[in-house]
Amino acid sequence: MYVHTTQIRVRYGETDQMGYMYYGYYAWYYEVGRVEAIRQLGLSYRELEAQGILMPVVELHIQYLKPALYDDLITVKTLIKEWPSRSVIRFHSELYNEQQELLNKGVTTLVFVDAHTRKKTSMPDILQEKLRPYFAENA
Repeated sequence: MYVHTTQIRVRYGETDQMGYMYYGYYAWYYEVGRVEAIRQLGLSYRELEAQGILMPVVELHIQYLKPALYDDLITVKTLIKEWPSRSVIRFHSELYNEQQELLNKGVTTLVFVDAHTRKKTSMPDILQEKLRPYFAENA
């Protein structure tokens, strides 16, 4: 299993009149977590796109437990719990406040797509190499 954490402070413009983070921003925080998790592996979305691989989101599940509030420092925990299938990768996300209370969790499913044909393709070899140490059963 691969785990990465990053932090984001809730900005005023991301909140509603009650000071709660607007529900749509949770997916954006998930994206920040995914991008930084891949970067921590030694890759970037830009590099994958340069190799002709796109990763569109095809499914998103979110569970809201407690609100994130204006000026909270949110820890975004991003996990890849299972070895990606041929063309699908799932990122599990958990958002915590500074008191380490779980505020929100979700799963984002992406597919690997060939940029030229716009059809599903296999997970790129470079990503397999970077993830393999975290999944001993796939070594």
